[in-house]
Amino acid sequence: MKERVFSGIQPSGVIHIGNYLGAIKNWVKLIESYQCVFCVVDYHAITVFYEPAELKLRVLEAVKTLLASGIDPGRCALFVQSWVPEHTELAWILNTVTPIVDLERMTQYKDKKQQHTDNINTGLLTYPLLMASDILLYKTNVVPVGEDQVQHLEMTREIARRFNARFGDTFVEPRTLLGEATRIKGLDGGSKMSKSLNNYVALMEEEDELWNKLKTAVTDPARKKRSDPGNPFICNIYTLHTYFSFAQEVKYVEEGCKSAGIGCIDCKRILLKNVNNAIAPLRESKKELDRKPEYVNDVLEEGRSFCSKIARETMREVREKIGVSFRERA
Repeated sequence: MKERVFSGIQPSGVIHIGNYLGAIKNWVKLIESYQCVFCVVDYHAITVFYEPAELKLRVLEAVKTLLASGIDPGRCALFVQSWVPEHTELAWILNTVTPIVDLERMTQYKDKKQQHTDNINTGLLTYPLLMASDILLYKTNVVPVGEDQVQHLEMTREIARRFNARFGDTFVEPRTLLGEATRIKGLDGGSKMSKSLNNYVALMEEEDELWNKLKTAVTDPARKKRSDPGNPFICNIYTLHTYFSFAQEVKYVEEGCKSAGIGCIDCKRILLKNVNNAIAPLRESKKELDRKPEYVNDVLEEGRSFCSKIARETMREVREKIGVSFRERA
């Protein structure tokens, strides 16, 4: 049997090209070699302030974007986290085998505390336990992650070892799989691409909107005038070229930047063409899915059914191991 992959994406905002390059594009490739389970993790999204009325819409937008990007529900499972209640049940159990100090040392928790000083809730602290539950529930073998999630995955492995040592062999220790594009910078040229920092390009951006963002993106600060030579290797626009442009165009903009043979606007127009060519088919597929709500719901229900069977079996085993009785509903 194929090894199982699990990965999830938050419906916390617009899915951008950083998400696509760092995760979604890799997911599509993984379907060829693994049994893949992909999830829209809505419970993770409620650790920060949000509008309840918008959450369901954002979940559906995320699902349609994944489908439009090539996630084939005929060859993998796609579902919504909250539709499978075993995720939160297992997360509570994992709470009881995880020292608080392990959670407090997590880098992302420290960052979130600084970003959300008016909403430092317990969910920010225990976020890694729900992530561990998502992964361990499906006896996952491999987890594709970005650099910022490697620490969380190592904690998941430690939790699995701790649980197995106390209650007997139950969980698989998942392996880390880093994609080719592990950290995509935003248009500010410094921080990771993020909607909250407003430095992103939405994956479903129309061409005119795409240009409005790219033309103001930060480039090499040494190029104050068009005649100034620059260093393409510190320029995020050049980095994006390496993902979206043909090899000869990448070479052209590299040499043009170094020699001041082309200006930054010229470089950005070439990138605009190639990014738009890449995402235009995705935009059209997404528009088609907007007209098929029944199909999208059927995909999610099929994914929920598949994942619920695995989750129920895992939880029967876990409850038996920890000595908790449970009565199935009639």
